[in-house]
Amino acid sequence: MAAAEQDLLEEKIQGVRRRDRRFSRHAYYFVLDALDFTMTRLGREQMNGEERHVGGRELLAGIQEHASEQFGPMAALVFERWGVRRSADFGEIVFNLIDAELLSRRSSDSRLDFVDGIDFRETFAQKHRESLDRIATR
Repeated sequence: MAAAEQDLLEEKIQGVRRRDRRFSRHAYYFVLDALDFTMTRLGREQMNGEERHVGGRELLAGIQEHASEQFGPMAALVFERWGVRRSADFGEIVFNLIDAELLSRRSSDSRLDFVDGIDFRETFAQKHRESLDRIATR
């Protein structure tokens, strides 16, 4: 990303945070990274328009997988430090990014797509247990 684009992104995220202080700037950058990660996993990074769209449930799955890879068993703690305590918080972040014109939406997209999507503590604890089991059976 060019320096001017990075500056514009930072400016828009800071504008969002002036209106809504609930979430760390890191949470916004993580969601954008997780969206790229999800699009790649779904094979949509080369598509255009509607074909490229990632729905709320798909994004939550990508957030979960990306966070597991990035933060391992500490993912839930990282999210908590960022002010993200439930999956619906990611919906708030996404819609703040939409309002800042950093993301687009379909008319069918809703904050409700993010409600009850992930129990962070249990999900990441389970992934950690699975990792320990794999290590123990080697």
